[in-house]
Amino acid sequence: MNKLKTLYLTGYRSFEVGVFKDKDPKIQVIKKVLKEALRYYAENGLEWVLTSGNLGVELWGAEVVSELKSDFPDLNLGIIFPFSEFGSQWNETNQAKLQMVKQLADYVNSTSHQPYKAPDQLRNHTSFLLEHSNGTLMVYDKEFPGKPKFFVEAAEKFSENSPYLIHLITMDDLQNSIETF
Repeated sequence: MNKLKTLYLTGYRSFEVGVFKDKDPKIQVIKKVLKEALRYYAENGLEWVLTSGNLGVELWGAEVVSELKSDFPDLNLGIIFPFSEFGSQWNETNQAKLQMVKQLADYVNSTSHQPYKAPDQLRNHTSFLLEHSNGTLMVYDKEFPGKPKFFVEAAEKFSENSPYLIHLITMDDLQNSIETF
């Protein structure tokens, strides 16, 4: 595989891992594991980390990328929403989190420039991310299905015909990380 230049970062939404408060210790564990993985990729030439701006792993990961920029000034954060007005239906607190992460990003856009209308927008978004990244870093465990299941299935299918890294951080990985925290 060519050097990993662009990585799509995704994973569980906050509610899928039982996180309902900003001070939940699970967030620190997830961020620690993400930071270790992203540091490894950045040391090996990673230039861009893309997310879709979902609450949970994606926003926490965006914060981690921002923290890593002090050590890796050439590391960039891109947020590619699946449609315009993404997050506009969220409560004020969550909209503020999204706004803060947008300010950390080096690039913000959406694959569809219309508000959500149909599932095709989500499929097109997945295709775009697969075609514009060399791999994915996901906090996802197949034993605990959730929304990221759709992306991991698409990535596995995509990787049958194209070199595409799929790096899953499982529940065991998170558990093992707690023991070394």
